[in-house]
Formats: sequence, C-alpha cells, structure tokens
Amino acid sequence: MTSLVLFDLDGTLVDSTPGIAASVRVAAAAVGLPEPTPAQLRDMVGPPLPDGFATVLGVPLGDVDRAVAAYRAHYSAGALFDVTVYDGVPELLRTLRADGCVLAVATSKPEVFAVRVLGHVGLLRAFASVHGATLDGTVRHKDQVVAAALAAHPDRRPAVLVGDRAQDVLGAAAHGLPCVGAGWGPGAPGELAGAGAAAVAAVPADVPSALARVAGPPTG
Repeated sequence: MTSLVLFDLDGTLVDSTPGIAASVRVAAAAVGLPEPTPAQLRDMVGPPLPDGFATVLGVPLGDVDRAVAAYRAHYSAGALFDVTVYDGVPELLRTLRADGCVLAVATSKPEVFAVRVLGHVGLLRAFASVHGATLDGTVRHKDQVVAAALAAHPDRRPAVLVGDRAQDVLGAAAHGLPCVGAGWGPGAPGELAGAGAAAVAAVPADVPSALARVAGPPTG
C-alpha cells in the first residue's frame, strides 16, 4: 500500500480551467497578444505560469513578468474561485485516508493560491500539507514542489504522485517516484503515457487500484 500520495491540484483535484482561461485572456490582452486559442488555454493548465506564457502563448521574454502580473491580479481578485471539484475526488480522498495513506498537495500553482482554492472547495482538511510555487519564482517547477513534499514527510514511503500532465510525470521521476496519471484532466490524449506514467486512471475511482499496482509495500 502506498504510504504517501501526492496530488497535483489543477486538472487533478479541481477543474480550474474557467478561472485560469479568463485570467490568461486578460494577461494576453495586457501584453498586446491576440485572443488565445482553445488549445492554448488548455495547455496553460499545468505548467508554471512564466513557462506557459513563454512557450504556449509565445510571450516575448521581456513581457513575461508583465503578463504574469496581469494574470495574478485578475486571478487573485476572484477568478481562482471559479473551480469545481471533479466528480469522485472527495470519495477518493476519503478512501485513501481510510486505508492509512498520508495525502499532500504538490502543485506548480503558487502555494498561497492553492491553499485558498482548497479551502474554498472544502478539500483542505484532507491534506496533511500543501506545497506549491513561490510568488517570487524561486520555487516553480514540479520537481521542486515534490521535493518540498517529500521533505515534509521523510518517514512516509513509498510515495506516488497523481497528476494530469507530462510535467507531473517528469517531476515525480526526478525523485524516483512513479506517477499515476489523472486521465480525467485536460491533458492531451496519450500525453501521460507518452511521458512515462506508471499507470493512467480514467476516473478518480480507478486510482486506488492503480496505486496498488505501481507501489510496493510501505516502509514508514
């Protein structure tokens, strides 16, 4: 049985696409870019914000900070609450906790926003800790937040990450952890398997059996 289960937030626990998309549109307009395409808006869910603006929207590097500031101003003013919990997630969290798992969040979203979102949707109490990016950018990549989560629970192994994008798979792999793909998220078809996910769960109810397949016996 897995001892520590790390969860991504956006696209895994909650569908945050509406609030993110609205904020991305505001940011694109602020730096003079055209309306983002649906595919671009989808691909902005998951990666660190500065990286997404640069690689997904093609924001010039000199304008990335301005785009991030415009996004965060709109997002923090209320768009972050335009989220819904995916069907089956509360039941999944209860099942894992009843099985003795410790749950933590590891997200590239700024930690202050992640805590607000989790509190808003009533999931915060399910997690022993929440780890996210810093607003100053010193922590923003998935491998960094996974490292913080592992450091907070040093006696809990084995550990597995549940996430919906390739960045989750790669961030887990950087620490030798398997990733169970959240196939219900906004990732493109085949993205998780192509990145090397140990298993892909079609719905939250499939996660416990996937965890049982990819994790060994607990050591802590």
